[in-house]
Amino acid sequence: VRDRDRALALARSLGPHTIVHLAAQAGVRYSVDHPQRYIDTNVTGFLNVLDAARECGAKQLIYASSSSVYGETMGEACAERADTSRPVSMYAATKKMNESMAHVYSHLHGLATTGLRLFTVYGPWGRPDMAPSLFANAIWEGRAISVFHRGQMRRDFTYASDVAEAFLRVALRTPIEGRASLYNVGSQRPVRLLDFIDRLGRALDRTPLLEMHPMQPGDVAQTASDCSAFEHDYGYAPPTSIDTGVERFADWFRDYAGATSSPIAAEAYRTAHSS
Repeated sequence: VRDRDRALALARSLGPHTIVHLAAQAGVRYSVDHPQRYIDTNVTGFLNVLDAARECGAKQLIYASSSSVYGETMGEACAERADTSRPVSMYAATKKMNESMAHVYSHLHGLATTGLRLFTVYGPWGRPDMAPSLFANAIWEGRAISVFHRGQMRRDFTYASDVAEAFLRVALRTPIEGRASLYNVGSQRPVRLLDFIDRLGRALDRTPLLEMHPMQPGDVAQTASDCSAFEHDYGYAPPTSIDTGVERFADWFRDYAGATSSPIAAEAYRTAHSS
């Protein structure tokens, strides 16, 4: 998406009705020391996608925003009307910029845009740098897990297939020209980090080893979603409980860990985690 000419050429050749944009430089902590990468991909790249949508005549753009936009205003449960003017990481700032940019293109060019503010997505084929994948890999290999804020953080863990369903429901709805929408997509059931690790250890039948650390710069103590707006408009709220989701994730991870037993696959997996 950072290659403007290629993005525009691809959009013109395909002529899509709907574009679902999920490409981004993700991660809160990495953005502290590498802000330029976030601007290049999440801001310039997002602009290229907006221009591609406009030039190819797409009717709607659906994109991934993030719960990080709420910053330290995160309370018991944030609704979309909550204050997002004080992000605490460059990642969050770029996602907030995406929302503003999408609103401009809806207003100026009639493109229907929908941003889904995702809350801590986990599940099969999840990002290897996300906590659930890092936790599972460390538990499986008998390594200690670095637990920040001494495990007292709470996260609104949301199962991957529930997120996919939310995107599909938006994509299959007839778009309203010029409308810019934002919705939370989360489980609405925050879980303490130590409890999540304990569940994952039991599901993998191994005992987690923990190293406690203070809060990291850019992190927030809690994420909690109010998804009533999406449920009202699309008739859907993510249904997968944390117990069911962790069991499914652990079942997949055991198979994946077995598949990475060869030296080449194992090295590729370690590289993905270290990046």
